[in-house]
Amino acid sequence: MKSFDALWEELSAKVSSNDPQSATVEAVASGVHQIGKKILEEAGEVWLAAEHESDEALSEEISQLIYHVQTMMLARGLTPNDIYKYL
Repeated sequence: MKSFDALWEELSAKVSSNDPQSATVEAVASGVHQIGKKILEEAGEVWLAAEHESDEALSEEISQLIYHVQTMMLARGLTPNDIYKYL
């Protein structure tokens, strides 16, 4: 099981390595517009899963939303501490 911070470390390392085979590197390189569209799509899927699917399906959709939010953070140069100060 991974935490938000552990996922952040993993994704940051992938972006730092600039591995051309990494979907995360590709996502970050696609830019904030594409990432934003993906976040909107995933947020909708979270909502629909909450309304109509199991807790397991909802959990999976939320995890995908978190992943895409973190790619946006990476694309914009934010860190978890930039976010945590507002929680």
